[in-house]
Amino acid sequence: MEPSDKREDTEEVLPPPPPPPPTVIPPDGVGVPMNPEHKSESVKKAMIPKRVPVSRRGFGSKGQKIQLLTNHFKVGISNAGGHFFHYSVALSYEDGHPVEMKGVGRKIMDKVLETYDTELSVKDFAYDGEKSLFTVGALPHNKLEFTVVLDSVSSNRSNVVSRNTDNGSHDGNESPEGADRKRLRRASQSRTFKVEISFAAKIPMQAIASALRGQESENSQEALRVLDIILRQHAAKQGCLLVRQSFFHDNPRNFTDLGGGVLGCRGFHSSFRATQGGLSLNVDGSTTTIIQPGPLVDFLIANQDARDPFQLDWSKAKRTLKNLRIKVKPSNQEYRIVGLSENLCKEQLFALKKKGNDDDEGIEVTVYDYFVNYRKIGLHYSGDLPCINVGKPKRPTFLPIELCFLVPLQRYTKALTVHQRTTLVERSRQKPQEKMMILTDVMKTNNYEADPLLRSCGISISTQFTQVEGRVLPAPRLKAGNGEDLIARNGRWNFNNKRLAEPSKINNWAAVNFSARCDTRGLCRDLARVGETKGIFIDPPIDIFEENPQFRRAPPMVRVEKMFEQMKPQLPDGPPHFIVCLLPDRKNSDIYGPWKRKCLAEFGIFNQCLAPGRVNDQYLMNVLLKINAKLGGLNTLLAIEPSRSIPLVSKVPTIIFGMDVSHGSPGQSDIPSVAAVVSSRCWPLISRYRASVRTQSPKVEMIDSLFKPVSDKDLGIIRELLLEFYVSSGQTKPTQIIIFRKKSQRDGVSESQFNQVLNIELDQMIEACKFLDEKWNPKFTIIIAQKNHHTKFFQAGSQDNVPPGTVIDSKVCHPTHYDFYMCAHAGMIGTTRPTHYHVLLDEIGFSADDMQELIHSLSYVYQRSTNAISIVAPVRYAHLAATQVSQFIKFDDSSETSSSHGSLTSVGGPPVPELPKLHDKVCSSMFFC
Repeated sequence: MEPSDKREDTEEVLPPPPPPPPTVIPPDGVGVPMNPEHKSESVKKAMIPKRVPVSRRGFGSKGQKIQLLTNHFKVGISNAGGHFFHYSVALSYEDGHPVEMKGVGRKIMDKVLETYDTELSVKDFAYDGEKSLFTVGALPHNKLEFTVVLDSVSSNRSNVVSRNTDNGSHDGNESPEGADRKRLRRASQSRTFKVEISFAAKIPMQAIASALRGQESENSQEALRVLDIILRQHAAKQGCLLVRQSFFHDNPRNFTDLGGGVLGCRGFHSSFRATQGGLSLNVDGSTTTIIQPGPLVDFLIANQDARDPFQLDWSKAKRTLKNLRIKVKPSNQEYRIVGLSENLCKEQLFALKKKGNDDDEGIEVTVYDYFVNYRKIGLHYSGDLPCINVGKPKRPTFLPIELCFLVPLQRYTKALTVHQRTTLVERSRQKPQEKMMILTDVMKTNNYEADPLLRSCGISISTQFTQVEGRVLPAPRLKAGNGEDLIARNGRWNFNNKRLAEPSKINNWAAVNFSARCDTRGLCRDLARVGETKGIFIDPPIDIFEENPQFRRAPPMVRVEKMFEQMKPQLPDGPPHFIVCLLPDRKNSDIYGPWKRKCLAEFGIFNQCLAPGRVNDQYLMNVLLKINAKLGGLNTLLAIEPSRSIPLVSKVPTIIFGMDVSHGSPGQSDIPSVAAVVSSRCWPLISRYRASVRTQSPKVEMIDSLFKPVSDKDLGIIRELLLEFYVSSGQTKPTQIIIFRKKSQRDGVSESQFNQVLNIELDQMIEACKFLDEKWNPKFTIIIAQKNHHTKFFQAGSQDNVPPGTVIDSKVCHPTHYDFYMCAHAGMIGTTRPTHYHVLLDEIGFSADDMQELIHSLSYVYQRSTNAISIVAPVRYAHLAATQVSQFIKFDDSSETSSSHGSLTSVGGPPVPELPKLHDKVCSSMFFC
């Protein structure tokens, strides 16, 4: 199980839409931009792509060959000469207003197929749930119009207890007996819908074969999209929750309780892929989080960890419940929550009219009296609680809370707590053989061969895992202190009887303790003892500061300020060079952000935060690795660094960039994203880095501050990092630039982000270089590093993961693009997830072997640990830098964007707060380690 991507409030997240049609150029050759004042120069240039990803230049040959299985299942097509027909679907009510309710589209289209099968020539279709429909072969006419009636529609349009309720009306909360059976049809509001189906495009299935030959086009992307939509419809008919191409059944065996009224739900992902081995179906485990179904009040009590419903925070409950779907007992009617009543159930009044008398103003009764006395429904505790509102803004409809039950399979889209996230990860892990068994079962139970549309396409899907050949690269040689060799075995090494490669000396330092349970002095002594064995000599701290107990319940910012006030009189010579800070909480302490900001931005103090539970020598050794890297030391380095034997990198000045963008938690669309770029320094080393971090508009994946001209200056990220390289590398400008870019979290179509990197971000970097020196023309190599994908590899008949250093560049890779998978690390828990590397540009000219060995080596230079990591270190460092610096500013849910450091105005959005600038003393360090 892997956590699925998060989304906002809808049940379905559609696959990406087809690419927009090409811009129509007027006869005079001059296009008219929509809003030219809002388009930056770089965006204008990207409107017509200049660069495309490079093609594969060859395959790697180094390493020991290994036979593997992968979760790609071979797909055959016997109807390659056929066509998909694309139709646009418009749904409206009788009055012509468009249907905007989520989820009702599939019900309407199912009714169309059921009612008008003859008019449709009994032709099955694939419907995406919104505005597109696909068939194999054409419908009888290019435009068809139908009218259908749905007996029951889950909608806010139904009334239960509204401001104007007829005395005899059915309330949706009793069994429809006698006369009330007629009222039920009106209460559920059987709706008439108009459906208009119009021809849009004809897509040859042959486009799939063209994609397999590397001849990708809009048609080939659309054809694969149609196949994916068929899979979604196949799952929808089974009652699954759909999240892009991941599907989740309502089966309690797939649920795990995460606490707080939230469940982890295990499902599966499936999508068609064009590969070197032909068309394949990629099937993998997937996980999402859902609301605990059942009594609404039970969910709220669990969500707020309350003792009973009378302890609930109803303002918080209102935010939590909005847009959730409920069923009402005993009628089983379904509604969507829009809010809560202003008054308690016993006090909330509404006008109850007499049956058949529209002129009657009615009598005022409470919701409680209506249900108890008029409807004879017993209420045990709802009278003293707010009502649930399922009506409209001007016509609320109220329900007692104890009659409301949450329907199953509703996504929980808010940020998980640390405990929930940890529990989800722990219970989602599956060993390789367990995962293979589950996927084998998925392929059997899905019964794809019975799907009529897949049969119409001539699609057949194998149930056998695809066999692929991989290669295991040998681990690079590492160097410790005194030039001693470190031997990595199974992707791991240790410092037994060895010193660090370049240990730091720690003096002028202090310790600060915000935790009431820690022996600070004892920890400082043990830290010095362990450090001495590794070559780090640590003087006694100049002082140890214990937090005044009276401030322990104060806000985090106040606690940090009071600690610095406490320290100042004891440090007459100014702040120390380094501080060890003991936090009160094991994870996600509120003090962490304010403390880091105070140290790194205001005073320029190197610092290490700890939240120790059980302290032993191994724990202290891991802490010392981080401290040494922050203070400018090196724990290990590659043997090929000092010997200058890295192909194409050691001979010519080369800088390596790692880039990542960190976004706010799911459901927080107004929190600024944070972009970080790290760069290598001190060439010819590739183990030392520094970082530059900026805020940008929320959820924007493209980094927009790489080049930032202001007057006659460039305030962008790249200039800052290039100057640092120049100073640290002996006044040398890099003639080669290698860029590792983390791919966005969304799996699926990559072309849009690839285009952004190649034609917008790269242009910014070139402009930054030209700004420094107009004649400077460095060579660029750009590699996308993708972790969020669904391809896994297995050793047949083995309980173990694939060995570290495994690389796969054939069979399941792209037909023509330059990509490969690498498992550089040893998967100790669960099933190893490889990193998928996409080489977009290679002006430097690496061979396949040299490229793969460089990436493999960069997985061994991560200074925070004694093992290879799953992705190249520069990308991991960029992620760490973005995550840490983002906590400098406490962004809240109210979108407060003011900042004492000024703000950046993003195009089409509110100002984005700038991050405080790092102090000169620490800005060139690996503070993020």
